Amino acid sequence: MKKIIAFICVHNSCRSQIAEALGKFFCGDKYDFYSAGTETKPQINQDAVRLIKQLYGIDMEKTQYSKTFDKIPTPDIAISMGCDVGCPFIGRNFDENWELLDPTGNSDKVFIQVIKEIEKKVKGLSYFY
Repeated sequence: MKKIIAFICVHNSCRSQIAEALGKFFCGDKYDFYSAGTETKPQINQDAVRLIKQLYGIDMEKTQYSKTFDKIPTPDIAISMGCDVGCPFIGRNFDENWELLDPTGNSDKVFIQVIKEIEKKVKGLSYFY
């Protein structure tokens, strides 16, 4: 049975959604990936949607939506995307804090830098199995 990895942000609209999409894309054969937040947004960040589609051909809006932590299976591994906007409380400690800048409102260049950092970290998850 695959371990469940959850990527957590406050609003579950950008970094955690990117991580879920890239996790499924690069390592979906090893883990089940989810993203969640302590709050939600009406839609996934549209810059993230556009750039993930452009860079990887992944349409996040087809299979993902903003959801709270209580709406996903209990994770084996919980990863915070970064607490620069306030660290969410999920009832347990995080296994890791990736300390990623929230690219919301920034240029495509900044978004792509964050996306590539998430890709690198997702590909490095092999130490968990």
